[in-house]
Amino acid sequence: MRPHPPLSSPRSSRRRLPLHAALALTSLAACLPSPPARAADWPEFNIDGRHNGNNQQETIVNSGNVSTLHVVQQVTLPSIADGPPVFLSGVQTASGIKDLLFLTTKAGHILALDAATLATVWSHQPATTPRYTTSSPAIDPNRLYVYSYGLEGKVHKYQVGDGTEITTGGWPEVATLKPDVEKCSPPLSVVVTNGGAQYLYAANGGYPGDAGDYQGHITAIDLATGAQNVFNTQCSDQTVHFVESPGTPDCSNGVQSAVWARPAVLYSSEVDRIYFATGNATYNANTGGHDWGDSVLAVHPDGTGTGSNGLPLDSYTPVEFQTLQNNDADLGSTAPALLPPVPGSNVAHLAVQSGKDAQLRLLNLADLSGSGGPGHTGGELQKIGVPQGGEVLTQPAVWTNPVDGGIWVIVANDNGISGLQVTADGSGNPSMTSKWQKSGGGTSPVVANGMVFYVGGSGVSALDPTTGTQLFNNTSPGGIHWESPIVIDGRLYFDDESAVLRLYAPNPAPLGFYTVTPCRVVDTRNPPGPYGGPALSGLGARRQFQLSGQCGVPADAQAVTATVTVVAPPTDGLFRIGPSGVANTTSTLNFRAGQVRASNTVIGLTGDPLGAAWVESDGAGSANLLIDVSGYFK
Repeated sequence: MRPHPPLSSPRSSRRRLPLHAALALTSLAACLPSPPARAADWPEFNIDGRHNGNNQQETIVNSGNVSTLHVVQQVTLPSIADGPPVFLSGVQTASGIKDLLFLTTKAGHILALDAATLATVWSHQPATTPRYTTSSPAIDPNRLYVYSYGLEGKVHKYQVGDGTEITTGGWPEVATLKPDVEKCSPPLSVVVTNGGAQYLYAANGGYPGDAGDYQGHITAIDLATGAQNVFNTQCSDQTVHFVESPGTPDCSNGVQSAVWARPAVLYSSEVDRIYFATGNATYNANTGGHDWGDSVLAVHPDGTGTGSNGLPLDSYTPVEFQTLQNNDADLGSTAPALLPPVPGSNVAHLAVQSGKDAQLRLLNLADLSGSGGPGHTGGELQKIGVPQGGEVLTQPAVWTNPVDGGIWVIVANDNGISGLQVTADGSGNPSMTSKWQKSGGGTSPVVANGMVFYVGGSGVSALDPTTGTQLFNNTSPGGIHWESPIVIDGRLYFDDESAVLRLYAPNPAPLGFYTVTPCRVVDTRNPPGPYGGPALSGLGARRQFQLSGQCGVPADAQAVTATVTVVAPPTDGLFRIGPSGVANTTSTLNFRAGQVRASNTVIGLTGDPLGAAWVESDGAGSANLLIDVSGYFK
């Protein structure tokens, strides 16, 4: 349907605003899109407890300026930080409100850095022995504390603004009693459950070489009480931290089975369980034992299983578990990548599990083995080879294409990087299909504003997630091990094996404002079409509208000024409007049943795809929407 001007709108010629007006509106545009109540955070590895690595609030770095990313700041850290930083916005410090980065170094430092200058705000090193860690910190859901692993085997809790350590209520919390042989390799993880409970997870395995008396395990810490539960992947009937043999308690018959994948523990709110994968070791749970080598396990968010004989709630173990054990081909070199609902799938809750055997397995999170409980083997829905080949020691990113709702899994390793789409056939059976692959691998990728970012031997790169087309590359970084990037608030951060932390940003783009003849782009009262009906259905439903190219708005417009109107909705509700692909958290227009309400706003167009906007309706019933544009920024 061709857009048409509203009948009551005055007409005006397209013109450049006077300088004072342009400056005022440019200042307004600098905040585009309408920000949430606070700026976005990156509080733990790959953003949140799902660890999908998809930042849905980034708009500053976009496909139009990503090629201009360049190093703005860099700093040498006191020790290598073998993992990504985390980011917290708007922190009150002794020198004012700052955005902060937090890193855990291999030598056991916790560092708080000014995110703009990379200057140290505060730091601690609670222990210097016995060995090292490759963990990363996690930020408390209430944004008051940051948690970091210490070399002595404890998790420490610090105030974010000044680094004051909390030493009451059970803190620091024990994660292992034998840190000389049990290493905390993965980042710490924090989740908020459906019921509002808050847990922190630390995972332990062994050091390279699989030497010593270690047992993989997770420690789940209740952040409200400090109480903790332990789930051991060998001797799971003992829910304690073991000591080194010949002391007690000990698991005398089982060693190894590390929990060492990058995210360690993942939370699925859909099934209200946490999941983690184990490394090579004895598996005998199918014959009544308590050893869970090379398995994916599901337990309650508090770290407990069924409560019967050390059983988890559910498990998946490949039928070839003994071959994996014999070949040191850990299933748990990576963790399940939790998928959003796949359109048309007859399996509601899916995950993709890879490993050192270069396979990708599609699993049913609600019934991992297909046998209705733990202790069975096989049961994957699909198993295919990693498209680029090679073992997977990284965590895949998961992305939903805002254009068509397609579900994508991005897998990077030393061999390269690939994009797979997960779809369902006409009978509802889900499957993975490789769509592209590239040489030049790297560590765990992330997605921000419809672009894949990753670092590796070829430097730091950005790709189109649907084609693999390279959008950006920079070869400044040194060597990379577990380090991976974060993209937040218009900035790209990562560190390397030279202990150098870098901050990248795109070139600034000064904006001018231009008026257009007031024009109605969207009217859902009209017949069905891209800019017409149907009405927005409510209950969080979204529609996407391509605003650039309409009503005189050019393709490279960064934002439009618009009047948004709701017409006689049947129930109370609100519209949230922002760049396509971005999870807007603030209301653009609140309305009451039966009313005609309008609001002037600025709609950012720097999402994915460029030039498009998302409109979300959060009422109980359908609502008709009008959008009239009057100008644009570029």
